[in-house]
Amino acid sequence: MTAHRRTLSATALAGTAAAFTAPLLLMLSAAGPAQAHGAPTAPVSRAYACSPDGGSLAGTAACRAAVTANGGAPFTFWDNLRVANVNGRDRAVIPDGRLCSGGLPDYRGLDLARSDWPSTTLTPGARLTMTYRSTIPHTGTFRMYLTKPGYDPSGPLNWSDLPDRPFAEVKDPALTGDAYRFGMTLPSDRTGRHVLFTIWQNSSTPDTYYSCSDVVFPKAKGSTDGSGGAGDSAGSGASTPTAAASPATQPEPVDPTPSADPAEQAAQAAKTGQAAESADSAAPQAGSTVAGTPVASATDGTGSRHLVAAGAAAVLLAVVAALVLRLRRR
Repeated sequence: MTAHRRTLSATALAGTAAAFTAPLLLMLSAAGPAQAHGAPTAPVSRAYACSPDGGSLAGTAACRAAVTANGGAPFTFWDNLRVANVNGRDRAVIPDGRLCSGGLPDYRGLDLARSDWPSTTLTPGARLTMTYRSTIPHTGTFRMYLTKPGYDPSGPLNWSDLPDRPFAEVKDPALTGDAYRFGMTLPSDRTGRHVLFTIWQNSSTPDTYYSCSDVVFPKAKGSTDGSGGAGDSAGSGASTPTAAASPATQPEPVDPTPSADPAEQAAQAAKTGQAAESADSAAPQAGSTVAGTPVASATDGTGSRHLVAAGAAAVLLAVVAALVLRLRRR
């Protein structure tokens, strides 16, 4: 009888422990991806400028139009513009006209062809220090492209607007504080409005990040050579960050809070999963090349969630085993 009671007690305790642990595991599974993402904040990228963290820039006409094109959804997850399994095949995977969104429907507003995006003023041929905001360090290579001379911002950004090779490439820079900061020398033959297109190909994850930063190169005095578009104007009265040799004069961005509660994260994870299927079916195929997986949120956060879930399960088993052993010794 005593042994039977001990068995029943152990079973009851195990059930109680499982009842407490199961909701924890469920929350871990539904909490969404870890915030291990990034985007340029100097020169400011479209995604960051138009996000709730973009301050006054988010209220510009271009950003309002981008949010409207997004179905009214703000770019809260400005640091999550990433595509999995591209593996350097950017031009085969990301369609023309959708470079700034990475081909992801949730960011389609960033592809609008406009000459009034919030921009950063740069000096041709000068040194530039890029600030690329990130929350968790990754290894990988940054490749920077600047649209060709004569670029017209009134049309969609296509691969043909970019040189075949990046003008700068940086591998595995150090994460200082909350950002990667690395220098480069700008091309000296640009004037007017251009797009600085940044590709960050991770080597520690299967993800590749894409971003568009609008920049303006003032025309030399007496020059009549334009490069199409808006010249050295920032557009419709946007409060424009300015950068000469370095964009150090840009205000320091505030800490982002893209995922305040688990329910919102779970909703976003479900949304991005649907977006992945939509983008995968909508993106044209280049020959026999297999397109990457749009929205890589399932790749970066899943591994860590599984580890935590496994740890919780191990704790549960250890607790149950200890209780059973203790009851048997009585």
